[in-house]
Formats: sequence, C-alpha cells, structure tokens
Amino acid sequence: MGPAYFVIAILGCADGGSACTPVATLQTRYVTEAQCTASAGAALMDNSNFDFPTLVAQCRVEEPRAAEARDRPRDKPRRG
Repeated sequence: MGPAYFVIAILGCADGGSACTPVATLQTRYVTEAQCTASAGAALMDNSNFDFPTLVAQCRVEEPRAAEARDRPRDKPRRG
C-alpha cells in the first residue's frame, strides 16, 4: 500500500457549527496537509452551493486503498 494523501471534505453544519454532515469530497489529492490546508479556503468558496447554515472545508487523510474502493464501479448482484 502506498502513502496516504489528503483530500478536502466539505461539511454542512447546523447552526453554531455543530452536527456537521459530509456533503462532498473533492477529487483533488494533496501530498501534504499544508498544501491541502492552503487550498481549503478556495475550495469552500467554489463549493458553497449546499443548503446549510454553515459550511466547513476540512482536510482529511485518505488511504489509497480506500479511495480505489470508493472510486471503483461496483458489480451488480447476480440473480440466479
């Protein structure tokens, strides 16, 4: 398994920034947390179209294997 990388998650939050729910995970991958954090403000501005009182951009570590599983098309169950 290769090294982890960072992605920006956009969270929609109830009033006061509590009870946040993930609403989007951006496709751009960052090698360092500093690169991710530096891009978070612009990413939030570009993704501010969700209907929540508060939106937050958060950098998250993502393991390559988890991303591959998420991005891979799932097989349809076979009926038999």
